[in-house]
Amino acid sequence: MSDEGQAVQEQQSGQMDPSQSGNPQMNNEGMADQSGSPQANNEVPPDQSDNAGANGENAEEQADMRTQAQSVEFSEAVETEVAGPAGSIDILLDMKVPITVTIGQTELPVQRLLRLGHGSVLRLDKSIDEPVELYLRDAKFATGSVVVVDGRFAVKIKQILNPATLK
Repeated sequence: MSDEGQAVQEQQSGQMDPSQSGNPQMNNEGMADQSGSPQANNEVPPDQSDNAGANGENAEEQADMRTQAQSVEFSEAVETEVAGPAGSIDILLDMKVPITVTIGQTELPVQRLLRLGHGSVLRLDKSIDEPVELYLRDAKFATGSVVVVDGRFAVKIKQILNPATLK
């Protein structure tokens, strides 16, 4: 075996021939070298290369090159019979969704907003005769009028809007 081949084999196994001259030391990767640094055998770790910046590569590009992708196989999904339309939708029918009622809006400069206090009055854009708007999330779905039921505000629905006009 040539001297170079024996040196490579010894580096991979982490052992050095005691008959070799010099005083070999083990580096942090378990490889023997003469100076204790990875550069002694002309090996430069890829993340410590001095010319990484000269090649225009940055640390992120180097990390991308070291990332390995693995292929994954997915099994084919099999369609199954649904027990019935009622069974699959029951969970949705029992869900509660937040409804927002808007009686009007206004805009204020921040300076006036900061001066608001107890007793301040904000004038809204709607008259008292106009219907309030009901929203499901950000979608208006109905209009109504404000009423009082058992001492609490309530809304009496006047019109459910056409779903085609909601989009």
